Amino acid sequence: MPIYEYACSECGQEFEALVRSTTVPECPNCHSQALEKQLSVFATTASSPEMAPMPPSPCGACPNAIGQGGCSLH
Repeated sequence: MPIYEYACSECGQEFEALVRSTTVPECPNCHSQALEKQLSVFATTASSPEMAPMPPSPCGACPNAIGQGGCSLH
């Protein structure tokens, strides 16, 4: 079940909807079915065929982790 982004032609509301093949989406604001599917950009590209490195974990993996309370996240 893909998630699509829509813009309602009636009221202008923009929203995302999880759509099954048998479902007709409608605007959550005005319940209109006059919708325009929006371009959804969710993927990134890498400069090499290898996968991008994973970001460091928030606890202890960053170079500024100097113990409890040393990280800006804690």
